[in-house]
Amino acid sequence: MKIGKVPEAVLKRSVLNQIHTRRQEVLLGASVGEDCAAVAVAEDEMLVMSTDPITGTVQDIGDLAIQITINDLASAGAEPIGVMLTVLLPERISEQKMRYMMQQAEAACTKVHVQIMGGHTEVTKAVNQPLISVVGVGKAKKGKLISTAGAKPGMDIIITKWIGIEGTAILAKEKEEELLTHFTPSFLAQAKAFDQMLSVLPEASIAVQHEVSAMHDVTEGGIFGALWEMAEASGVGLEINLRKIPIRQETVEICEFFEINPYELISSGCMLMAAADGNTIVRELEKAGIHAVVAGKAMEGNDRILYTDQEQRFLEPPKSDELYKIV
Repeated sequence: MKIGKVPEAVLKRSVLNQIHTRRQEVLLGASVGEDCAAVAVAEDEMLVMSTDPITGTVQDIGDLAIQITINDLASAGAEPIGVMLTVLLPERISEQKMRYMMQQAEAACTKVHVQIMGGHTEVTKAVNQPLISVVGVGKAKKGKLISTAGAKPGMDIIITKWIGIEGTAILAKEKEEELLTHFTPSFLAQAKAFDQMLSVLPEASIAVQHEVSAMHDVTEGGIFGALWEMAEASGVGLEINLRKIPIRQETVEICEFFEINPYELISSGCMLMAAADGNTIVRELEKAGIHAVVAGKAMEGNDRILYTDQEQRFLEPPKSDELYKIV
């Protein structure tokens, strides 16, 4: 299999179809496109959980590990409470580097008032670079959980910020020397600064207050992967105007340099939403200084169509993220 997310057919056949035990307390469980699970703990409250590893980069791994997991909780409409970390380290790593990773993680947690509650640290021959896997825990009131599967035919499809911002920042940092042969230092500094836009907590909070029906953080596989996952989870078709998908010029140019597809590039910080009245949510997000657009609609049936004024084509199932071709 290729590096990246397990192909959807394999995921269904060899992972999800092997899970049979069910408990009534589990309100949201494993399925395609769902990043969180939810467990009833009181009559009116749920614990919401998510887990994510960071494998595509080593730079800023402590910060990214926290942000990605917190984004998953925010996408479910949950208030993040704490995280547990599994930190696997290669033999050659220094204590100084390990301390720096933990300082990054703590700084990211401090920004959103989340506690590192515990975990496991280990030096092992099983990895050749640091790997952090995070379990995030949040809480939500019953009836307030937002899932990837909430899109209904006729709903607007909203995209926040810009696609590819995480991948652009990673490439600008990891491949800086190579990119400096073609781009100016100021251009790369701007691309690196995209890592300041990776939290989706602000837009999730606003959207929950304005009747959003589905949310999905755009991560591995890029916007094309996220669109497919939301449509698959919701059992709907899509009509998406490619021209309306927001993308920064820095992302366009860096992707052109590496000959990769920005629409299939890891995009944490960009949120995909579905709502009956997308324009209201877009207006509220713009008031808060968060760029957002209505890029299309959910439709009856299973056709997932990408179109421009000149052509249309069908959206394909998620592929391996374009980042893995480069780093």
